[in-house]
Amino acid sequence: MTWYLLLVGLVAAERLAELVTARRHTAWSLARGGREHGRGHYPAMVALHSALLVGCAVEPWALDRPFLPALGWPALALALAAQGLRWWCIATLGPRWNTRVLVVPGLPLVERGPYRLLRHPNYVAVVVEGAALPLVHGAWLTALGFTVLNLLLLRVRIGCEETALTETGRLRAPASVPGAGAAP
Repeated sequence: MTWYLLLVGLVAAERLAELVTARRHTAWSLARGGREHGRGHYPAMVALHSALLVGCAVEPWALDRPFLPALGWPALALALAAQGLRWWCIATLGPRWNTRVLVVPGLPLVERGPYRLLRHPNYVAVVVEGAALPLVHGAWLTALGFTVLNLLLLRVRIGCEETALTETGRLRAPASVPGAGAAP
């Protein structure tokens, strides 16, 4: 269990590094006229991601979950791959990456790195990590709870991002949305 708690601690430290990076990127965006969208869901996102880390530490200890190598090692590989994807996203977006939804006027949509392959690669990393990290040490209740709540939150978050990018002209509104700029 000690090695697993160390892993969870390292992920928590990584989250703090993300917040420091996001704060710096927020200042960069705001200095260039950036506007924040969807501020209301941000506290729920922070709470959910914090609860994931707490659940990862508490469930295996409180419910005496053993390390199951057939599950734990593949889950660890997926959790590490998710971290790699997350930092590829951060590196690709540079100062435009953030934990908040900030859009800087005049900047084009990023279509390189993982964004040339997926529309929301960072959220793929979040989904994979949210399921895999708890399963490294058998915390299946945490994995299940986080996954369900995260999918609900991602519906809001991705909708917020899509709306922000459509409003700023970076994305075309889908033709199926009445009054969203589609030709009649």
